[in-house]
Amino acid sequence: MIETKEKLTAELEEKLSRLEEILRGYASVAVAFSGGVDSAILLWAAHEALGDKAIAVTSSDPSLPERERQEAVEFCESRGIRQLFVHPDLMQVEEYRNNRPDRCYFCKHNIFSEIAAVAAENGIGCVVEGSNLDDLGDYRPGMRAIAELKVNSPLKEAGLHKEDIRLISKAAGLPTWNKPAMACLASRFAYGEEITEEKLRMLDQAEQFLIEKGFFRERVRIHGKLARIEVSEEDIPKLAEEELREAVYARFRELGFLYVTLDLKGYRRGSMNAVLSETQKKEAAGTGI
Repeated sequence: MIETKEKLTAELEEKLSRLEEILRGYASVAVAFSGGVDSAILLWAAHEALGDKAIAVTSSDPSLPERERQEAVEFCESRGIRQLFVHPDLMQVEEYRNNRPDRCYFCKHNIFSEIAAVAAENGIGCVVEGSNLDDLGDYRPGMRAIAELKVNSPLKEAGLHKEDIRLISKAAGLPTWNKPAMACLASRFAYGEEITEEKLRMLDQAEQFLIEKGFFRERVRIHGKLARIEVSEEDIPKLAEEELREAVYARFRELGFLYVTLDLKGYRRGSMNAVLSETQKKEAAGTGI
């Protein structure tokens, strides 16, 4: 049984045991590791269950914020987990670069194809990723690529929801247990707007600036030369204070934004998807109409 530092409920113990059983059944795994809450608990559990037969493979591309890459490296180094990197050239993928509604499918297909190749080169028999049951109701075209490439999702198979994952992560002493939800920087672009490395760097530095100012549930959405800032509703008055507002405006202008706006609705997951109809979402996800 995988050990935790704090006691879990019987239900969570059962789910954790099921996860361990699933992972042991693979013999060896390459965990697609971004450093987020879900992939961190999966990597931890895989390493606990399989030892050196579990490795981390991280996609190092411009859509991964630099702070996330550094935290992923620190997580592996502190636990003695072997970490490898893939470097997909997503800018050569037209469907990704043009930011189609199904961009995520092409992104995931490229990344997981490279992860699978690295796994095979290192004698690893299985690739796993960190989707959980709560992801089933979300708009995620990338799940089609995961299914096509036969990538396994042990957290989902073990019946784990996001809250379960956070509670187990806390009990295990993982630093990611209360980490804010994270999505790749490409998700900040309005559909149809070209994704470039320069714009991705602008977004990375803009969000890092907000984090350094104490905003931890934030997004910077890019609409041409306009930056639309989302922070949690309780943080909106803080960001609207004159001194901080002026500092944010000045920094964003330095980064290349012409206009800087504050979204009065506040942070919400997947706000860029509001422009898509249900038919478009089904088509992009490959589920038909």
